Amino acid sequence: MRNVVAGLMLLLCAAAVFSLHAGLTFYSTGTVWSALTGDSGVEALIITTLRLPRTLIGIVAGASLGLSGLLMQYVTRNPLAEPGLLGVNAGAALCVTLGIYFFGFSSLFHIGAFATLGAIGTTAIVFYLSAVSGGVGKPATTLMAGFTIAALLGSFTQTLLLIDETALETLLFWISGSFADRPLDLLVFGIPMLLVGALGALFLSSSLDVLRMDDSSASSVGVNVRFARLTGLLLAALLSAGSVAMAGPILFLGLAAPHMARLLLRNHQPSATGLIFVTLLIGALIAVSADILARVIVAPGEAPMSAVLALIGVPLLIHLLRQKRGFAQ
Repeated sequence: MRNVVAGLMLLLCAAAVFSLHAGLTFYSTGTVWSALTGDSGVEALIITTLRLPRTLIGIVAGASLGLSGLLMQYVTRNPLAEPGLLGVNAGAALCVTLGIYFFGFSSLFHIGAFATLGAIGTTAIVFYLSAVSGGVGKPATTLMAGFTIAALLGSFTQTLLLIDETALETLLFWISGSFADRPLDLLVFGIPMLLVGALGALFLSSSLDVLRMDDSSASSVGVNVRFARLTGLLLAALLSAGSVAMAGPILFLGLAAPHMARLLLRNHQPSATGLIFVTLLIGALIAVSADILARVIVAPGEAPMSAVLALIGVPLLIHLLRQKRGFAQ
């Protein structure tokens, strides 16, 4: 287990370093080091204001989405669960659209702030609907509420975008999902959410292990199933909100990272604590690697992040559907 974590940390460090070198122009190690230690040339400006922010945002967003997906798969016992199922992306997109429509802002910091509010507000609505329908402790009810709210908010967003072309142009840049051209200031949304989510997940880890069983068995060993499930879903929503605020909606990563962690630890009989650490690292590694690939695969252009991640996510999803597994392991 320790060897796996150490190996992933080394791979993540290597990917982060390579991310500073790679792009339309491949810079030497000396150039990168000079940029990070105070050089003020054009090359240093590109490295410190473009490549460094997208690398750090990729690490935080990837780790957040990976852990968010793991929590959702645990508490819903659904191996296909991922952050977008709670309507987080749809709520963030609508709130950003409303902010552009009524206030006319265009800065990514304001977009991130409104995206966070929308994501958290949507989660509160989903939980409320689950509670009033009597299904607050039932994963299927919560997921159905998330699907319904996502569809409703998505229709509102599309209507507003048809009315306001300026909002459409601004939102398209954010909603495409990318780490490019994002300022370091956006980490003020992502890092606190990641810290809260990771610490909360570790606090819940013993309960998450028990949630693999049915609710009656989990309750019989002293676990408050309702509290554990709602807390897990809330943490998943916060993690996803932080990622959406920084990078926009990123698909498939929240689905892929937990399953790759389980595959990597299949011979170690991992506890929830072990899976949390490995999923965080794999999520960050996937994000940074996909970002590098997006820069070089169609150079001198740049491929959409969603298209690169689909190369991983779609085959995995097909495999899971073929396996017909009903519960996350």
